[in-house]
Amino acid sequence: MNRAPVDGPQLELPDGFVLGTATAAAQIEGAVRAGGRSASIWDEFSAQPGRILDGSDTSVTADHYHRYREDVELMRRLGLDAYRFSLSWTRLQPSGTGPLNPEGVDFYERLIEELLAAGITPFVTLSHWDLPVEYEAGWLERDTAVRFGEFAGLVAERFADRVPAWITINEPATVTLNGYALGQHAPGQAMLFDALPTVHHHLLGHGLAVQALRGAGAKGEIGITNVYSPVVAATQQPEDQVMAALFDLVHNTVFCEPVLRGRYPQPPPQLSELPPELAGMLDVFDDAPDEDLAAIAEPLDFYGLNYYMPSVVAAGHGDGTTPDGVSEAMAQVPFELVDLPGCPRTGFGWPVAPEYFATALQQMQQRYGDVLPPVYITENGASYPDDVRDWRVHDVDRIDYIAGHLQAALDATGQDGQARGMDLRGFFIWSLLDNWEWAAGFTQRFGLVHVDFETGRRTPKDSYYWLQQELGRRRVR
Repeated sequence: MNRAPVDGPQLELPDGFVLGTATAAAQIEGAVRAGGRSASIWDEFSAQPGRILDGSDTSVTADHYHRYREDVELMRRLGLDAYRFSLSWTRLQPSGTGPLNPEGVDFYERLIEELLAAGITPFVTLSHWDLPVEYEAGWLERDTAVRFGEFAGLVAERFADRVPAWITINEPATVTLNGYALGQHAPGQAMLFDALPTVHHHLLGHGLAVQALRGAGAKGEIGITNVYSPVVAATQQPEDQVMAALFDLVHNTVFCEPVLRGRYPQPPPQLSELPPELAGMLDVFDDAPDEDLAAIAEPLDFYGLNYYMPSVVAAGHGDGTTPDGVSEAMAQVPFELVDLPGCPRTGFGWPVAPEYFATALQQMQQRYGDVLPPVYITENGASYPDDVRDWRVHDVDRIDYIAGHLQAALDATGQDGQARGMDLRGFFIWSLLDNWEWAAGFTQRFGLVHVDFETGRRTPKDSYYWLQQELGRRRVR
């Protein structure tokens, strides 16, 4: 599998720094009816006409369920330290109730054992966006948080002795925004600010899962993963400043502060200018029970941060455009997300701006440095329209993206960096494989490994070989 050297930047990774890749069950496993698995909300959502850009669904995706050994071998040859993957709730606990499904348990046991035998540390995410379809109200309902805590306890009883690192929930902000406010993701609700109760129920579920993991004797480190996007006002006009502050609150701090400080953030002074009907929406957090906040703020061993891009916010009603496409609901909110000028773009149209990655880390350190545990970048990567020629993929843009963002994170958290003091422990590239990219279907490719979705054939890209040689160079330093 080794090839001639691939041109690209050299990486200087600190000693002990963890370099891994990340995936999600719904995006790569397929086999949606194999081994007793029941339907998830993404199975149901993708079956609805018009929901997925190319009309595809979850049924096969990258077929990792049947090809996991091949995929672990790709990781071993790449030289990865760790692999972050998620568990399918409905594969392990069909319909979301009762004991764990032995066939589902067996699949994940085989995957974990394969990783450990290859010298790769498993980072296991309990919830990466998929829920049983039986949970009709989803995260709008407190009971989902309770059930998630129970699920975490059952999982820990079976896997705690072999999993060195646990992540409770992935990106609750994205689920709230895209799944319940804008209707772009499963379960497809377009409730706008009425979706805010899902924030508390997600965070409560996280806290109950932490308690359940520790109560079941999990000795591995435990954390959560939140996405963070530094927010920039489109202009210096007061109305743009107000809406940028609102977006920062509902996208960033309302998810960080309860976990790290045990309280919901106070709205910044700019938000005193909000219309009463908008200001009143934020009151949903005022009556959070003290025992809930105590659970949410259970001490963590690490904090996972996903970064992809900054958000530029302007006041006014736009055309519904969001970073993930167009939403009719987005056209009804009092702000819009606008372009960051002068930046190259990924295949998704996201701005490539690694300097804002440093800003994100700086803001996290300034806001929470006194209570912030060690940090892992649990996702960062880029989609590009790969050109496959003679089973080679020359993806120089992806190489530059990964190298630029990784270096920005290392520089920002270094001795003279703007986020100095942050204990940055590792970096997970999204993604190992081309996958089923949620509402975008198969139209966006993030992988270090190209997947032919007709045959399942895996073809490492130049980015894979570049990273392989950099990790090999680290081993012989």
